[in-house]
Amino acid sequence: MSKRGTVGMAVVLALASLGFASVVLSQDQKPAATPAEIVVYAVDLPKSALFEFEVWSDSTSPGGKMVGTPNTGDMLHPPPEEDPHVRFKVSVQTGVPYRCWIHMKVGAPKGFSKANRLYVQFSDAIDTTNKEVLKPGTASYLTAQGPTQQGWRWVGCDGAGGKPSESLVYFRTSGEATVHVQAGMEGVAFDQFVLSPAQFLEKPPSDAIVKK
Repeated sequence: MSKRGTVGMAVVLALASLGFASVVLSQDQKPAATPAEIVVYAVDLPKSALFEFEVWSDSTSPGGKMVGTPNTGDMLHPPPEEDPHVRFKVSVQTGVPYRCWIHMKVGAPKGFSKANRLYVQFSDAIDTTNKEVLKPGTASYLTAQGPTQQGWRWVGCDGAGGKPSESLVYFRTSGEATVHVQAGMEGVAFDQFVLSPAQFLEKPPSDAIVKK
């Protein structure tokens, strides 16, 4: 079997183990090459990517920076309401399951806020039936729910049902996709965003910083 065939079979087996036994990728959906791990550092985001998010210093973050929202104790709402958010683009491949992880800093609780939640959406995302999902501006999203304990933690972006298979992200076409990360609670911050097709498909990063 060719290297490409081996990779394709591995993907199919992985999907089957996650409950997608009926999913079979068509020939035109198969990636041309092994997709890369997608790692985005907050320090690299332009100011234009931030809407009511601020850049804060943190010596443990890549480049010494993270982005977060001030905590006034007010309540925030999930999409489609446009609360404070960050938007940026990533390059993705079709026919590949991705898993999203965010290196979140849980802030101090205040008022209604536990400072530990983010919502995530993607342009051009689809489910296993090719139905559009997770589109920015809609009520379809993944939730990164951090712990109540303050500090840094790698947090998975999970579907409403909480099953691993519901947390995988697929894309209709290969190319650029827009990522929308929205604050679910005031005071939350993050310094890294990872969209993984392989290395972190089933488990979060073990290191505080994922190298590009």
